[in-house]
Amino acid sequence: MVSRMQEKFVSVAAAADLVKTGANVAVTGSGGGLVEPDAVFEAIEGRFLKTGEPAGLTLIHALGLGDRDRRGTNRFAHDGMVRRVIGGHWTWSPRMQALARENRVEAYALPSGAISHLLREIGARRPGLITHVGLGTFVDPRLQGGRMNAAAREDIVELVTLDGREYLRYKPMRIDVGIVRGTYADSAGNISLADEPASLDAYAVALAAHNSGGIVIAQVRERVDHGALAPRSIAIPGVLVDAVVVVPDQAQTYRAAFDASLVGHGGISPRVPAGTDPVKRIIARRAALELEPGATLNFGYGVSAQVATMIAERGERQKYWMTIEQGIHGGDMLDDDLFGMAHHPDAIIDSTSQFDFYSGGGLDMAFLGMAEMDAAGNVNVSSLNGNVNGPGGFIDITQNASGVVFCGTFDAKGAEIDVADGVLRIHRSGRIPKLVRSVAQVTFSGSEARRRGQRVLYVTERATFTLTDEGIELIEVAPGVDVQRDVLERMEFAPIVRNVQRYPAGVVQ
Repeated sequence: MVSRMQEKFVSVAAAADLVKTGANVAVTGSGGGLVEPDAVFEAIEGRFLKTGEPAGLTLIHALGLGDRDRRGTNRFAHDGMVRRVIGGHWTWSPRMQALARENRVEAYALPSGAISHLLREIGARRPGLITHVGLGTFVDPRLQGGRMNAAAREDIVELVTLDGREYLRYKPMRIDVGIVRGTYADSAGNISLADEPASLDAYAVALAAHNSGGIVIAQVRERVDHGALAPRSIAIPGVLVDAVVVVPDQAQTYRAAFDASLVGHGGISPRVPAGTDPVKRIIARRAALELEPGATLNFGYGVSAQVATMIAERGERQKYWMTIEQGIHGGDMLDDDLFGMAHHPDAIIDSTSQFDFYSGGGLDMAFLGMAEMDAAGNVNVSSLNGNVNGPGGFIDITQNASGVVFCGTFDAKGAEIDVADGVLRIHRSGRIPKLVRSVAQVTFSGSEARRRGQRVLYVTERATFTLTDEGIELIEVAPGVDVQRDVLERMEFAPIVRNVQRYPAGVVQ
């Protein structure tokens, strides 16, 4: 334990020495280097490679961190360094995915919001997180309980009943170390995230570690005098912080040292480029037909994010209230490796509070990706080809929005499709079907959605389906598509076929 009264500013090597073997380590951060304390991660990694310590760590992270190479949680992906990982999103860290795939770590995946909320509950010394989020999905202990490989044996989620209703209880744990990031720290250790494009769950991570009797390490760009920071700008009060590492060349994101437009300070930002893939554009146009003026929206990563780009292209951003789980409201949403940020956002709140908003039903509609869907209306995005992807915010969002539009290609690997004169021409279908008899893992439950009365659509470039009480119904196909040859014969289950329409004019172009 570091004395709360001693000098808090330390070298990055000294900070790394504070992490002891066997510790439970909670970290903040998201893709693209967003609020990622990577200098501290690198120092911990370097110490392990040199000395073999710290070893046997449990790593907890709500969102995905890394560059698909060496940064972020990739820093911890060494044999013996980590014993267990409880992560919301894994795809930014292929090295950690490999350890999970080979049962060299105990791999768990939980909803990102549930992890952030659990950290808050741990910090408040409440008996874990009790929530409806995750019921009917792979997180439910009646299915997999969040376990993602054979090495993961412990039950960390349990089913409970309160007032006759079922809930999940995400069990609390001790947090020995919290690693967070900010922009500025004053001499008392107060942390401001003023120049960060998001706040994420930095406060929840710090609170959980401090109130567990652990330590909090904060990486910042600059030290300032006590009193130099506006009290309203403080995201983490100094009472929670034990060690501060100053990294003068700390970049705002992987792409740039600083972009003022990402924090709403003006600046000239490049226009978010429109996608050029005609297949993905068809999916986005068809999905966008579900938009209703005044709706509060969320957008996922990948194809579904092109709906947000399309709104910006049309100059219609003011018609909707747009959000993403990292805590962003409004602005021009970014995609690819900067997903989770926006140029010129209207508001930035912490992601823990954003997930409260989602959990309580604040979303009218969500547009999310779709790796697999099946005859029951289930969708899988969390486990593919033996890899742990994790759900990210997918479960928190899809389970609680009034309407959900899943966006994805009809199949994968090797499809040859083009568009001419408003007609979709399929020269060759993909080798891997995505509309399967039964998904590999249930990240979205069709039966739970029916019970909740949600409106659910599944949009692909060649066909759109909807979830009904009788099952999955085919409702539309693109011009040029033969229903029997191009759709029904390419699916592993038979949908309801009653009155199939053509995509409206302008969708296929």
